[in-house]
Amino acid sequence: MEKLKVLFASSEVVPFAKTGGLADVAGSLPIALEKQGVDARVIMPRYASVKERGNEAKIGKNVKVYFVKNDEYFKRSELYGDKFGDYKDNLDRFVFFSRQILERCKAEDFHPDIIHCNDWQTALVPTYLNTLYKYDTFFSSTRTLFTIHNMAYQGLFAREEYPKIGLDWALFNMNYFEFYDKVNLMKGGIVYSDAIGTVSPTYAKEILTPEFGCGLEGVLKNRENSLYGIINGVDYDLWDPATDDKLYKKYSQKTFEDKYVNKAQLQKDLGLKVDSDIPVIGIVSRLADQKGLDLLADIIDSILNMKVQFVLLGTGDNKYHVLFEKIAKKYPRNSSIHIKFDAILAQRIYAASDLFLIPSRYEPCGLGQMISFKYGAIPVVRQTGGLKDTVKEYDLQTGKGNGFTFVEPRSRDFLAAIKKALLMYNEKEAWAKLVRNVMGLDFSWENSAKEYVKLYKKILK
Repeated sequence: MEKLKVLFASSEVVPFAKTGGLADVAGSLPIALEKQGVDARVIMPRYASVKERGNEAKIGKNVKVYFVKNDEYFKRSELYGDKFGDYKDNLDRFVFFSRQILERCKAEDFHPDIIHCNDWQTALVPTYLNTLYKYDTFFSSTRTLFTIHNMAYQGLFAREEYPKIGLDWALFNMNYFEFYDKVNLMKGGIVYSDAIGTVSPTYAKEILTPEFGCGLEGVLKNRENSLYGIINGVDYDLWDPATDDKLYKKYSQKTFEDKYVNKAQLQKDLGLKVDSDIPVIGIVSRLADQKGLDLLADIIDSILNMKVQFVLLGTGDNKYHVLFEKIAKKYPRNSSIHIKFDAILAQRIYAASDLFLIPSRYEPCGLGQMISFKYGAIPVVRQTGGLKDTVKEYDLQTGKGNGFTFVEPRSRDFLAAIKKALLMYNEKEAWAKLVRNVMGLDFSWENSAKEYVKLYKKILK
């Protein structure tokens, strides 16, 4: 049987360019697909951050990455905008990129079975295949999967810019591109793709509702039978305490006691009391409302008046910078606040934390909870999106479950979940068993890749 051929189209890909989780997916999933016997290739813009020579590179064993070159559009310090906001020519840039995705297939004589498009930046590819390239025999057997990583970013542009897309004005109506008198690229991608994906089963259900659909829930409802949710994976080459060089001491499920060497050393380095009995509560996050930081803000005093140590790392909205800097001054003995990006400290916080907080208001997938499992930090999360799919409430009686959860976005419910976790922390034997168990959970890309292969085959049928 001939190999399944997949072109993964993304506006950002690790290790070449990254602003968020999409880049991690685009850098990991194609490699996992390659291991499943797929001829997987990747295409992305050639940004200033791409240091490779030539017009392609390689990731994994032999996954080709094609770069789309246009210095006027892509040779900039940032991917989508600068401190003044989004680049004014983003529509021109990603119209160009989308057209080049299809032209590059022809130039390379690569006939993909599936073009796997991601987010609004590549949403025009399914549209073009069904309009401008409809009678092009080169793509006669090509199908599309359009994955939504976050409904909040839809690629909205002024009505006046519509002609740049190169399509008839007849398609600027409520069934296609028109969205409250604006152009909506994501909407076009949803309407024209053969199937729509998102990054967890629960988020796939949530985006059909007004609360999470960001105005496109009706369009998605029309295509509900073609909507699939597959949870993202974790790259255990990067996130594994057994091989993590950033840690004070490596440890694994078998040697999980060495986690507490990391805890003691981080306590010392951050000027906190070195005491293994004091639970360390960690948070590594973008400081934004989406991440439920407002819920944390309401109860932070209550938390820090308990016998705990609180370590936070992240940057984001200024109001949270101000709030947490105040907290650092108010509780110097048991809080350690770091308003910055620091990859090494992030990994050390995962390794040293007993509890890891993720109170998100919405979370399409979330990687933090899966990473915290691997490092033996027990997550306390809100049941939404991928968090709901991966974190199950722990029950002392049965020993089932892997974390602590709350349902409604209310700070009192969040506090109750933290208190429940802290009570459990005092049950030393049960806690040690829980830590060992979560470290053995498998959220590798291999499982996700198998699901994607099934979905690709289903689309081709």
